[in-house]
Amino acid sequence: MHSGISPDTIPTSPSPLRERQAKRISILEAAGDVFCREGYAGANIDLVATEAGVSRQTVYNHYGDKEKLFIAVVRDLTERCNASIFATMATFPDRPNNLEDDLVAFALRMNRNCICNREGRLLHKLIQADGERYPELLTIWREQGPGRTWSAMAAHFARLAHAGYLVMDDPDLAAHHFVALVNAQLRTTFMLGEAPTEAEVTQSTRNGVRAFLRAYGKCRSAAPGETSSQGRHYHGN
Repeated sequence: MHSGISPDTIPTSPSPLRERQAKRISILEAAGDVFCREGYAGANIDLVATEAGVSRQTVYNHYGDKEKLFIAVVRDLTERCNASIFATMATFPDRPNNLEDDLVAFALRMNRNCICNREGRLLHKLIQADGERYPELLTIWREQGPGRTWSAMAAHFARLAHAGYLVMDDPDLAAHHFVALVNAQLRTTFMLGEAPTEAEVTQSTRNGVRAFLRAYGKCRSAAPGETSSQGRHYHGN
């Protein structure tokens, strides 16, 4: 006689591998919050274990010591930020209909998905707070973060310049300027480890793109009440 329970309804327990992976993720996320809040010097394994909901020994079993855990956090945050950046980079307007509007839309996606999200804010604060005291931390971040993403963004700007939308001698420098400008008004908020409001992100992004186009645009958009033929031309440097 059948029990009436189908194979799909039989409860199953997580495999040991999945449980271990889940604990690793929980520890990394908790450690990111603790290091960001307390700084490297003020953080300790007990705080991380408490926030992760695991034992102190479990943290040591997975990561060895505080320094190795810190490095693992930076690597993890960098990898997550890179994934978001490359996904967003795929939406870059290589053939814009309206250069300013399309660059603003792209920069908004970059700010929201890559810079102002949890991973971006935590990584920014960790690098800022502890980068100078731990040079190896900066090395990891430079090689695995900006070192992999700047060239990709520079290539997009080079294509815009080749197509006649922009004027520039150094696409890599232009990419640095673009990123710096679109989040320039958000830096104080980042320093405090806080999340900017949507209005702050939008204002910083639009102002940054306009400043970028004043430097690299062939011709800026006409101001209100001004015809396009009156727009000031920029010839780059």
